[in-house]
Amino acid sequence: MALFAQPLECVSGGATITGTAVDHIKELIRTVEGHGTDRDGFVRDSWIRCVLNHRLDPAVRRPAVIVEDRRLREHRESIEELMRVARTSVEALYKQVAGLGYVLLLTDSEGITVDYIGDPSTTDELRRAGLYLGADWNERRAGTNGTGTCIATGEAMTVHQGDHFDTQHIPLSCTVAPIFDMTGSLAAVLDISALTSPAEKSSQYLALELVKNFAHKIESANLIRSCSRNWIVKLTPNQSLAAVDTEYVVALDSTGVITGFNHRLRQLLARERHCDWRTPGLVIGRKFSDFFDCEIDSLTRFVSPHLVERNVIRLKASGQMLFAQVIPPRSFRVLRPETNAPAETATLPKPLRAVAGQEPRITRSLEKVARLVNTNMSILVHGETGTGKEFLAKAIHQSSGRSQGPFVPVNCAALPESLIESELFGYESGSFTGASSKGKKGLIREAHQGTLFLDEIGDMPLASQTRLLRVLAEREVTPIGSHKPTFVDMRVIAATHCDLQKLIAEGRFREDLYFRLNGATIHLPPLRERLDFGWLVDRLLHERPGADGERRTISPQALERLETFNWPGNIRELANVLDFASAIAPGPEIGVEDLPDQLAEQPPETSLLQKVSPTETVGNGIAPSSSAVGASAETRPSDKASELLAALRQRDWNISATARALGIDRTTLHRRMRRAGVALPPRM
Repeated sequence: MALFAQPLECVSGGATITGTAVDHIKELIRTVEGHGTDRDGFVRDSWIRCVLNHRLDPAVRRPAVIVEDRRLREHRESIEELMRVARTSVEALYKQVAGLGYVLLLTDSEGITVDYIGDPSTTDELRRAGLYLGADWNERRAGTNGTGTCIATGEAMTVHQGDHFDTQHIPLSCTVAPIFDMTGSLAAVLDISALTSPAEKSSQYLALELVKNFAHKIESANLIRSCSRNWIVKLTPNQSLAAVDTEYVVALDSTGVITGFNHRLRQLLARERHCDWRTPGLVIGRKFSDFFDCEIDSLTRFVSPHLVERNVIRLKASGQMLFAQVIPPRSFRVLRPETNAPAETATLPKPLRAVAGQEPRITRSLEKVARLVNTNMSILVHGETGTGKEFLAKAIHQSSGRSQGPFVPVNCAALPESLIESELFGYESGSFTGASSKGKKGLIREAHQGTLFLDEIGDMPLASQTRLLRVLAEREVTPIGSHKPTFVDMRVIAATHCDLQKLIAEGRFREDLYFRLNGATIHLPPLRERLDFGWLVDRLLHERPGADGERRTISPQALERLETFNWPGNIRELANVLDFASAIAPGPEIGVEDLPDQLAEQPPETSLLQKVSPTETVGNGIAPSSSAVGASAETRPSDKASELLAALRQRDWNISATARALGIDRTTLHRRMRRAGVALPPRM
């Protein structure tokens, strides 16, 4: 029995259907009615769904639907974390296919395009075709297409030209791959599409392999990011690439129960169990040892990345051998042998190593940054004025693959409010009174393929914050006076001395911009709290030769005077002081007398323990002298103070000898003494 009782009309929506379109509609109807077709099985099944389930008429052309901005924001916000992880891979993939006429789309699980990169010169054409931000590609509305059919099946595929349901989409070729979340639910679809392509579907084979590979990378990266509190096991059958290849990834809780996985791991375990990967309960909640010959307690031996080729785990059912690398939870600590170089700084890129010495708080942040330098994740740096925020931003730029591109600093507090938009976004010729006849590129476009550093972002006006948010979200900038957006490939680092959360509460800073900038956060402590003060002084002196061209050193007394100063201007103020001292010091060593007056005349810092004699001991502690105001004969120092006092007394208060015995430098010892309230006794 025929499915369509009435003959097809040759006009739909006021537009004449071409002969090619009529042939396509006839083929589609024959297929739905049960006649054979040469199309792929997923195309045939989708055509049937579109007619029988979605009640779509193949003779009706459906214009592209671009959802309104409010709805688009809702869809983007729902997968914002995944978008942040995906953006670097999306950009890398686009670089590989841009010259071939492709546009890149990332859609959510409902088929709404939440991210997009395309050739700006074809924007209008792409928008008409629906290959644009906000386009709705759900199969229920658009018929058979790459994204919608991928959502329906969970499979990677190419929907090529006549595979599409709607005749309006026949010129398109769409190649897609699903991206699943850590529990196996479809989260997004990665799509590379072309307005025109060769007639042969086989021409898209390379595109299919590329999109599957990048979707896998995004999925695995998102899993590892989401499960930092769990054990992460990375497995590969490839021994020669075991240290770098991530084929299968699984997350485990402390009891060895699987809490997350990537899609390839699910497919592997489905093959082991001879079932479909869609089988409910196949992976989540199962023990790792149900599938592999390894218990959770044995995973610690696979933590070291250096001998991955020896870390062998076997699948129980098939006996297949896989090579394992394990990432422990953040709370897990691996004991490492001591080395000459601090373990936390040994692996940092050289520019990042120049940011701090043995300062644990900064070093922990730098370790995180080192893993992010080649991503496009925005970084927000907090710190008082003068703590080195721009120096850190430059170090991040120089450590990344963008080091050959420009580093563009913008002081948001120094730009007049009336000029900030034209300076940032640029303008077209004659767009406003006083505009240059040649127009202006703008600082954001200047940062293309480099890094944009937004200093004092908390001082940016609200109106400019709104435009900046759009630029960061879409990676496009529209100059003043223009309607044509320009794609910008840049890394954004922002810095502030303000409490942005407080500004948000006061309505002076956009919360959505804060979360866009706050991909990773680094806090730079003020100079008065840094534990690497001596290292910092040495580095700054190395960069500042004296008047005779020779580099200066600093006497212990002068260094101690610097260490006791409060430094309201932080590193910037310290650099000025060292410039002054290097210039006036008559010899190679800077003494107290060479320091500026406010430091040379500064009285020594005092404490209850400062005037204690080495012989005034009571038990394991010391008794302060009568000149220590408010002290009691029963006063006992802390355990740390006791340890330091014991070490110092044992070496007759020799700072250098005590520092060597404790395995630290003199500066660190001085700082520990100050914090514990221990000071050298007066010289007799």
